[in-house]
Amino acid sequence: MTRLWNDPASFADDMVEGFVRANGRWVRRVSGGVSRSTRSPEPEVAVVIGGGSGHYPAFGGLVGPGLAHGAAMGNLFASPSAHQVESVVRASEQGRGVLLSFGNYAGDVLHFGAAQEAMRQDGVDCRTVVVTDDIFSAPPSQKARRRGIAGDLTVFKAAGAAAAAGYGIDDVERAAVLANARTRSMGVAFTGCTLPGAEEPLFTVPEGKMAVGLGIHGEPGIDITDIPSADGLAELFVDRLLDPAEVPEGATVKGGRVVPILNGLGSVKNEELYVVYARIADLLTAAGLTLVDPRVGEFCTSFDMAGVSLTLLWLDEELERLWLAPADTPAFAAGSVDSSALEAVTMDGGYGEDSEYGEEAELPASSEESRRAAGVISQALAVMRDAIDAQAAELGRIDAIAGDGDHGIGMQRGTVAAAEAAMALAGQGAGAESLLTRCGDAWSDRAGGTSGALWGLILKTVGSHLGDTSPATAATLAAGISAAKTAVMDYGKAKVGDKTMVDALVPFADTLAARVTAGESLAEAWRKAASAAATAAEATADLMPGMGRARSHGAKSLGTPDPGAVSLALIAERVHTVIAAE
Repeated sequence: MTRLWNDPASFADDMVEGFVRANGRWVRRVSGGVSRSTRSPEPEVAVVIGGGSGHYPAFGGLVGPGLAHGAAMGNLFASPSAHQVESVVRASEQGRGVLLSFGNYAGDVLHFGAAQEAMRQDGVDCRTVVVTDDIFSAPPSQKARRRGIAGDLTVFKAAGAAAAAGYGIDDVERAAVLANARTRSMGVAFTGCTLPGAEEPLFTVPEGKMAVGLGIHGEPGIDITDIPSADGLAELFVDRLLDPAEVPEGATVKGGRVVPILNGLGSVKNEELYVVYARIADLLTAAGLTLVDPRVGEFCTSFDMAGVSLTLLWLDEELERLWLAPADTPAFAAGSVDSSALEAVTMDGGYGEDSEYGEEAELPASSEESRRAAGVISQALAVMRDAIDAQAAELGRIDAIAGDGDHGIGMQRGTVAAAEAAMALAGQGAGAESLLTRCGDAWSDRAGGTSGALWGLILKTVGSHLGDTSPATAATLAAGISAAKTAVMDYGKAKVGDKTMVDALVPFADTLAARVTAGESLAEAWRKAASAAATAAEATADLMPGMGRARSHGAKSLGTPDPGAVSLALIAERVHTVIAAE
């Protein structure tokens, strides 16, 4: 259990503040994460990594010469927002292009993808390499769908070393792709992890049992077995990772060279890891492999989870050179970096502390009708906040069955941020579009993750249809929600039947549009649409997931509705009370 915090809601921010103050030799704080505090004399391709907090030393601990140039750091187990990623990129890039790299999780893919597009629109050559090393999250035939766990270190290191060697953006990207293609990992856990302030862990493992195939966000394992001896665990790791189907193309076991990385996931002691590693080394050597620069310790954790993972990086001549190249970061070092040649970064570049979305700012002109609508929207967001707060624990419970258990926490963060911004903006006389746009940004930044990205998109899309100078009518609201439905499906790539929020959003939007077109009042149309969303959300219990983290645990989710669909239906129902009152 996590014991030390001030306010659980500010834990990630407090952690980053302490991390930067303790590691100023390597990093400086920028909005959304950290960037290097020094720069090489010659410009380099910038390698920007990131993901949710709770995985130290991933991701901030890997920023420094020879490795990453910046790390976007989201909330606990939640991807950083697109704004946060973009901020870190702008603080880190040096005019030679940018490589983004992160684990293959839906929220990270959405947010980093949006940041990449924003940078490209500004003329920056920005590429992405997604880490997909976890062999248990998808079969060999679907490697691109695998999630990233501790193998992210090998990809980040290859890219960072290539950048430090002066490679151009094409070759930095190529090196990262090669490292990812030659990295395989698997993990196990003996207990779940508990976030600050939480009374229960995100998941539990039966006493005396071990979850096999575990992710780094508290996702349940693929299988439950008895806890083996240290030698038994080593044999399980090696047997699975040396399966012929998992040996990378072009690599061979007999005569091959690998970097073994035995990773503690949070509360397994290094002494225990060394007992396991002794047998791993014997088994890999007996199989005919040469072990190069083995690493044992914590490289990608899951807060206080008791668990272990093993990663193998299968080397070729270039990858071996890049892996052994000098690096100097708060948590990872290799060789000897000539620090005398580094230059201090003194400018902040405008990427300092995060701003508050409700703070005083110049607002576009707005009509009285739009300001009145903004006031109603502010009330609706407050009701949404209260509804989610009351059901956060239940949303987390159903999410933990086949996901990572943080949906309720993420929705809490998002609705609180949006409601606070809305109250301030309505008081300043914002129109409907301005209020929804800034509230969408606040939700996305504070919640992170997939739900943060999609709810931020929903608010901003509806706002663009309402405008700041036009009356907010039932027709324009229905059109805005229909457009948001399309935007969410285009952005997240989910469709009806994939067991996501889309399963509730589509019937809600379609019913609302049909009832408004038929001439019903907004209150009556919204009531029927909310009912359709609730029915559809309940029906997701019978679906197998086609998207998101639950996809890897399909059968476990049967009988349980999708938390994203449930939270959308809950919000629709509660917002009806505000509309009816108006």
